[in-house]
Parts: sequence; C-alpha cells; structure tokens
Amino acid sequence: MTALLKKFNRLLRFPFRRVVAALIFPFILSAIPGEKNPQAAESEADLAKKTQNPVADMISVPFQNNFNFNYGPNNDLQYVLNIQPVIPIHLDKEWNLVTRTIIPVINQPWPESKFGLGDLNTTLFLSPAKLLPLAEGGLFWGVGPILQFPTATDDILGGGKWAAGPSAVVGYLGKTWVLGALANNIWSFAGEDERSYVNLMTVQPFINYNLPDAWYLSFSPIITANWSAKDSQQWTVPLGAAVGKIFRIGKLPFNAQLGAYYNVVRPDIIGPEYSIRAQIALLLPGFK
Repeated sequence: MTALLKKFNRLLRFPFRRVVAALIFPFILSAIPGEKNPQAAESEADLAKKTQNPVADMISVPFQNNFNFNYGPNNDLQYVLNIQPVIPIHLDKEWNLVTRTIIPVINQPWPESKFGLGDLNTTLFLSPAKLLPLAEGGLFWGVGPILQFPTATDDILGGGKWAAGPSAVVGYLGKTWVLGALANNIWSFAGEDERSYVNLMTVQPFINYNLPDAWYLSFSPIITANWSAKDSQQWTVPLGAAVGKIFRIGKLPFNAQLGAYYNVVRPDIIGPEYSIRAQIALLLPGFK
C-alpha cells in the first residue's frame, strides 16, 4: 500500500497533471445526477453502443490517456496521450470508408527523458453502411490498410520507419452487448536504414455490456506482438476492465471511460507492469 501511495504521489507531481485533470473531470461530472429526459436518455443509450462500434457512421474525437506504471529498469511512469479522430466518409448508400487515426503524444522516461510526438498511424476501413441483420442485433465489419508514418520528434519516441499492412474488424451489436475484435499487422518498407525492422501485430478484442442510463462496462485490452523481438520478449497481454458513460455538456455528447489493466505477459524491461486508461471523447453524431 505504501508503494502504491508513492506512485500516486508521483502522478500528482506529473508535469501534465492539469491537462489530465481537465480530461478526467467530465467523467466525474457525468456521474452527478441531473434532470432526466427520457428522449435524451434513449439517444445517449444508442450513442453508447455506437461508440463501441469501431466502424460506426459517426465522427468522434477520443483523447485517450495511458498511464503506464513500472516502465523500464527504474520502474518509471510512462505517459501516452493518444488523440484518435474517427471520420466516416460516405462512398455511396451501401459503403463507407471509415478513417481511424492515432496521434500519440509521449512522455518517455527511459532510456532518456523525452517528450514529444510519436509515430502517427492511420487505418482506412471499407465497411457496409448498414448493419447486417443477425439474431436480435446486427453484424458490422470493415477491412483495409493501416499505414504508419515516421512522425516522431525524437528517435526514442518512434521507430523511424514507414510501415503498412492489413487491418480488419468484425463485431456484433445487440440490445445490451457489443462484441468483436480488431486486428492488424504492420511491416516496415522504408525509413532510416540503421533503425530496427518493424513487424508488429496488434489485436484488440472488445466486450461491452450496456447498462441503464447510458453507463457501460468494457473489456478491451490492447494485445501486441513484436515479431522482431526475441521469442520471450514479443508479447504484451493486458487483462482488466473499464467503466464508461455517455453524457452531455450542453447539447454536445461525450463518452467518458476509466479503466485499469495488468500486463500478465510483457517484455522484461520496457513492458509496463500495469496501466490506467482514462479517456474522454467528443461525439459528433450529426456530422456525417
């Protein structure tokens, strides 16, 4: 317990604490009861399930804060803010092209203390515009390329390589459950010759259970396999869960989520032991 309190004390002294507090505050605000509007509540419940569909026909701008504890040989705190805009493009009545971009902002404690932009990646999903009927819900899917760009502002914050590969997502959206998985693998094809070859797989299963009043429970670990590393150092496998809620500030809907994950399998040195994920996302369901 003493060690845990020390870690949180370090977290409070984190240089970006004001930014983090501003991002977490709406989640706390969402838990404060207010006036009930049955029509708004129904709309927010629909939004909750829509945000859990990676290829939903809705613009969203998530800000995902990842606090990675016991990172590196000195058990430091690594902080990664992923800005992840999702923008669907209507190709015709039957098909959408959903763009999902991840812009990482990293505070890296080891092997040197660096702060800046990491490598940006974009996924383009070709996806049916409507759910495919299945049981009491619908099936959604998407396929397309994922592209990684060497945008890191320091060598420590990125791989220095251009990379690309395939990506796919499939899932089921029911009355209360949203289930599925997203997977991709990238290989480097250009970049700085002296930098390591990139061969990285990412798999994200997601199991969401939607509760009354637009609350939901979520299991969505991000599993990675670095195929370029030694056999015993390839996998990072987290286990944990999160709780989330859709709420409004004025007329604007937001999705807030807070979760914790423990890495049951991780690389010996650079793999963090556990992580806290706090996310706030602006939802723009009217912009299509």
